[in-house]
Amino acid sequence: MAGTRTTPEQFPIRVFGGPTALFEYGGLRFLTDPTFDAPRDYRTPGGRLTKTAPASASPADIGRIDVVLLSHDEHPDNLDDSGRALLADVPLTLTTPGGGQRLGAGARGLADWESVDLDRPDGGTVTVTGVPALHGPGAREEVEPFTGQVVGFVLTGEGLPSVYVSGDNASLDLVKEIAGRFGPVDTAVLFAGAPRFPVLFDGAPIVLDSAQAAEAAGILGARRVVPVHYDSWAHFTEGRDELTAAFADAGLADRLDLGRQV
Repeated sequence: MAGTRTTPEQFPIRVFGGPTALFEYGGLRFLTDPTFDAPRDYRTPGGRLTKTAPASASPADIGRIDVVLLSHDEHPDNLDDSGRALLADVPLTLTTPGGGQRLGAGARGLADWESVDLDRPDGGTVTVTGVPALHGPGAREEVEPFTGQVVGFVLTGEGLPSVYVSGDNASLDLVKEIAGRFGPVDTAVLFAGAPRFPVLFDGAPIVLDSAQAAEAAGILGARRVVPVHYDSWAHFTEGRDELTAAFADAGLADRLDLGRQV
C-alpha cells in the first residue's frame, strides 16, 4: 500500500477518493463518508455537483464495515446513492443529530462533545466522540442555514493511538478547541480540497484549503495527516499537488501520508 507506514501510532488507512477512507482501529473497521458512485452529475438545491472520477474500489471489494463515520448525509459528495445503499449493511452509522433522525435504523446522531463507547472484539472499548465542525467560514448561525450541520469525530481507546476525523470542517477555531481537549493527536484524517461555490460566502472555501490543512496539522500536533476530500469532484479547487506544497512550506512534509490504495 503506497504512502502508508505502519507503526504503533500509524496503522494503515486506505483512501478511495473523495472523502472515503477505511481503517481498522481496536479490531473494528471504520469507513468515512461513503461515496462509490460512478462519475456523474447530481442536482442539489445549491446547484449541480459533478463527480469526475470513480472510487478506487467498490463496496464489494472492501469487506466488512462495523461503523460508518458520516460527517453529514445531505450532500452527495459525502454520501451518494451507493453509499446510502451500503449503510443498510452496516451495524452502526455515527453522524449528525439531524442525520441520525433522517437515516433511521442503524444511525445515531452525536452532538458536539457527545461520546459513545463501542465494544472491541478482544475486550475493552473504543470511544468515539462527536466534535464540532462548520461547513463554511463564519459563525454557526451564518453557515448552517446554507450548508447544513456537520460533525467530526475523535477516536480513543486504551493502548490505541488517537484519531481525529475532521469531516467537512472549514474552521481553524474549532480545530483549536478540539486540540485543546484531545491534542496532540496521533493521526488526523483531514478533509481538504478547498471546495468553492461563487454563490456561497463570496466564493470562500467551505472546507479547509491546503494551507489551512497544514495549519490544522500544526495546531493538532498531529504525528500523521491523511488528507481526503481533495479529488474526484469538480468543485474541489485544490488537490494533491497543493497539499504536498503546503505541507512542505509548513515544514510538515514528513507528517503527510497520502494513504492511497495500490
